Amino acid sequence: MAKPHLTEQQTYAGDSAVHVSVDRLLQLRHIGSGVQLHARKRTQSSIDGDLATRFRGRGMEFAEVRPYHAGDDIRNIDWRVTARTQKTHTKLFQEERERPVFIVVDQRASMFFGTQSVFKSVYAAELAACIGWGAMANNDRIGALIFGDNDQKDLRPKRGKHAMLAFLHQLQVFNNALNSPICTRATHSITQQLEDISRIAKPGSAIYVISDFHDFNVADPTNAAQRALRHLSKHTDVNLCMVYDPFEMNLPRHRAITLSDGEHRLDLNATNRQTAQHYHMQFNNHLEQVRTGARQSGASFRELDITTHLERALNDLFLLSGRKRSSK
Repeated sequence: MAKPHLTEQQTYAGDSAVHVSVDRLLQLRHIGSGVQLHARKRTQSSIDGDLATRFRGRGMEFAEVRPYHAGDDIRNIDWRVTARTQKTHTKLFQEERERPVFIVVDQRASMFFGTQSVFKSVYAAELAACIGWGAMANNDRIGALIFGDNDQKDLRPKRGKHAMLAFLHQLQVFNNALNSPICTRATHSITQQLEDISRIAKPGSAIYVISDFHDFNVADPTNAAQRALRHLSKHTDVNLCMVYDPFEMNLPRHRAITLSDGEHRLDLNATNRQTAQHYHMQFNNHLEQVRTGARQSGASFRELDITTHLERALNDLFLLSGRKRSSK
């Protein structure tokens, strides 16, 4: 495959375009810590944290002042309002509750591909790290499910830097194990991972699934992937992040292309307009399949071109604290 082209926006030295390192993932903290992970669903966790909910009670965030009622905690009396109105008033607070964050990261052979700037597997790992840094900055517990073609690692939700470092370490382990975009025997599917995370994640959790979703097929007669996604979305906030290389969307114009899996060789006439259109249509059909599956399941869906700088991608996915949303 072509050597990755390094852009002015996002450069990778040496092997960093092909494999990630913990050092590189640590450097992303300055980007990820500004991410605001907004929930679309009300949290159902009963543990205190930094995520504001509509529950009323004692917490960190002031909600309103109302007249004192019998049984109210006298420690919450607002003496200033009471003195001004000559009637006893008490403060109510917006209870803050924890929302565990689960990050599901695809590190299968199909992700070991890239023609510009970086491989999909690297981009997915770095995006996952940024989301993790955002969760840590928000004092959320961080859990993960990282999977390859035949292996997976479950990290149960924990809070703090040790949980984050364990996550980064496993990202490096799985990413560095990749050495070919061709897998002769794969046992792990995206359907299986959606089912596994559904068993692990508690209601109210935020789920981020980062993958190319190459095996997500809503046309499957068993409808397994769709059913798994729908079940997961019932009680959690699911966000699908589909990463792709520009080459997967469009063939390079006016060029003859030779493809190989290491054993077989195929010469592809990319200059043929009909061939190029058919290739593009296949990608769009797959993209629409995943998008439709997400919409019908109540999940959020975003597609990410891996040539997009990470900070810009995060700015589009979330709102970076202290920064304006960048324009495309």
